[in-house]
Amino acid sequence: MSTDTVRPFRVEIPDGALDDLRRRLAAVRWPSEELVGDRSQGVQLATLQELARYWASDYDLGRVQARLNALPQFMTEIDGVDVHFLHIRSPHEQALPLVMTHGWPGSVIELLETIGPLTDPTAHGGAAGDAFDLVLPSLPGYGFSGEPAEVGWDPARIARAWAVLMGRLGYGRFVAQGGDVGASVTDAMGRQAPPGLAGIHLNLLVTVLAGPQPTESEQEHAAADALTSFRTSGFGYFLEQATRPQTIGYALLDSPVALAAWMLDHDTDSYHKITAAFLDDEPTGGLTRDHILDNITLYWLTGTGASAARSYWESGRAAAAAGQPPPPVQVPVGFTTFPDEIFQAPRSWVERGYPTLSYFHQADKGGHFAAWEQPRLFTTELRAAFNSLR
Repeated sequence: MSTDTVRPFRVEIPDGALDDLRRRLAAVRWPSEELVGDRSQGVQLATLQELARYWASDYDLGRVQARLNALPQFMTEIDGVDVHFLHIRSPHEQALPLVMTHGWPGSVIELLETIGPLTDPTAHGGAAGDAFDLVLPSLPGYGFSGEPAEVGWDPARIARAWAVLMGRLGYGRFVAQGGDVGASVTDAMGRQAPPGLAGIHLNLLVTVLAGPQPTESEQEHAAADALTSFRTSGFGYFLEQATRPQTIGYALLDSPVALAAWMLDHDTDSYHKITAAFLDDEPTGGLTRDHILDNITLYWLTGTGASAARSYWESGRAAAAAGQPPPPVQVPVGFTTFPDEIFQAPRSWVERGYPTLSYFHQADKGGHFAAWEQPRLFTTELRAAFNSLR
């Protein structure tokens, strides 16, 4: 078989894997309760115990397989790694091809609720001219994509792989979108400017990682303060994965509850929203108990906790070795800042990082997992950002 073959794919989870998950959930050894009334010591015991109870007793462990198998999935080898992706063609002619990249601790699961509005806008309050052909790849080492067998799979290499993927699917012109790790990949695509890439959209400003930003305006001060707070009190997962992903990987592969705790301990806003979903049965948008557990269950059943964590090590290693600023982005850039993000990127910072900024908007709701939490609003942002490129 040729290495550039695109192969249909279906999820097939053995019953034994589900039985093993149930057994492990029933055999958890819990720590004592935290000594504070907030999350400053980490994921709180009550939140995780209710998540584990729901996971073991009420959650349908077959949901992940059913949700993914209801969509067209494929596998193709790129640069020695099998890449799993969803490919949903719009029923409308002249649809704009879009490759959209998830982040950590997410997966293609966080993007599923955007598929209908993006690909079939007339069924979701839009016009046929808003339609996208959608490609949703799983990052290498995540979900059903293969684990890299060598180092070097940093965002730039993944970006090149996505350009190969879009060409392999026959798209001579396309756009790209990403948040979190996906923002780093999409940023790299914009700087590489592969043939056919018409523009990009981001919802996390990764250029702030390059160094301090101006703090002259009130918005800039607020963003800088939020970043400082994150780096001093919410940076634990980031530092561990960027420096010692293998160490945490043992717990992530051995204990589903450890995996869940590690994935919940990301940012304050999403943590509180997830806690409310489990303890108070008050989900925020798409951050429902079932959707949250779909994502965690995917990580568990694919055994990708460690390999996904290594993506942070790869990014850190690549940044340290760069030695010089990256080339500028040549294509038009759209950016949406969501109010509950780790920090609200001011337009001035976005323009500093992306002089080709063609669209900027401050959404009225949504956080770090914007597509997951607010899929309709997220869809509206992508329609607006890419409208001028159709």
